[in-house]
Amino acid sequence: MSSSYHPYTGGVEEHTRNVAKELRSRGHRVVVWTTDRGEHLGVRRVDGVEVRYLACPQPSGSIRGVARFVWEFPRAAWDWLQAWRAARPEVLHVQCFGPNGLYALALHALTRTPLIVSAHGETFMDDHDVFETSRIVRSGLVRSLRAAAAVTGCSQMVLDDLRDRFGGTGGVVVPNGVDLEEPSQVGGGRDTGPQEEPDRAKAPLVLALGRVQRVKGFDLLLRAFAHADLPDDARLVIGGDGEALSSLKSLAAMLGLTDRVDFPGRLSRPQVAAVMARATVLVVPSRLEAFGIVVLEGWRAGVPVIATNRGGPSEFVTHGVDGLLVDPEDIRALAEAISAVVRDVAMAGRLGAAGAARVRDFTWMRTARMYEGIYRELVGRQER
Repeated sequence: MSSSYHPYTGGVEEHTRNVAKELRSRGHRVVVWTTDRGEHLGVRRVDGVEVRYLACPQPSGSIRGVARFVWEFPRAAWDWLQAWRAARPEVLHVQCFGPNGLYALALHALTRTPLIVSAHGETFMDDHDVFETSRIVRSGLVRSLRAAAAVTGCSQMVLDDLRDRFGGTGGVVVPNGVDLEEPSQVGGGRDTGPQEEPDRAKAPLVLALGRVQRVKGFDLLLRAFAHADLPDDARLVIGGDGEALSSLKSLAAMLGLTDRVDFPGRLSRPQVAAVMARATVLVVPSRLEAFGIVVLEGWRAGVPVIATNRGGPSEFVTHGVDGLLVDPEDIRALAEAISAVVRDVAMAGRLGAAGAARVRDFTWMRTARMYEGIYRELVGRQER
């Protein structure tokens, strides 16, 4: 039960889709229910997995909003119940709590199907802070954590936030993964062809990828890039789309970086692989980061990584060994780290090679097996 899914892209979409594929390949019956955003996509098959796009209306504070909820809720509730009747699931697994979680909680209460809640940093990675502005979503999460038979987080930081602000107890860290067989791996990964190696020998390319919102810290990266001691032909690419993109472009102009920074927008998987193959260094400058799948993508490509020390990356990146950890709010420190990796080819090579070796510990198969263990325990408990 994912807050978002294909055709949308992002961390939870990547996580849920790959876990669903892995579980299906291991012989489990898997269905995905996700939030319909108004496209009315109905029922589809993605990677051989049945996906139902279900409306999740919520009441709002306005009279019009309440009236709309009263009108839409009966149909939505019926569709969710019919989805449950069609699948008869043994486990309800919420991936990234939102409106989907509220309907999962209702189904759990109605059917007594065991509930699992997996958090991905949604409680602190949202610029709009929905868990502070929506009492319904906040109280729903609190109640779901109490009702859940198991709770997981993609990092310990995520579990700590559930405990400190929402009354969560315990929980298991189930990390993200990466597809080791995806094309355009270089360095420690699979050879991608002779045309990609010369690209890295050309002008230095500093790369950042992700949703363009304040929490991701791309504004901090722009300032650090402007202060870094880099060759004149060094370029910065910030790939991704989001509501902060226009202000980011304005900041680049104010810093005099218009001719040195590219904003290609949202990139497809092949485009990500291609730009990663040309990157000199990958920077993850988030003010807060729940995990950072992009770190794994950089490692897979053999690219040296500079990551934020605020959150998930500090739990699996070893500073000075397979990456550098920096406080992104310290613009000078971030600029110095970028300069060091770009100018010290030997250090960049060591970091890239170590990352390419370390990434083998983060596969989607490992992630799926961890969930599988939780499922088996819950189903076995029900049978007893």
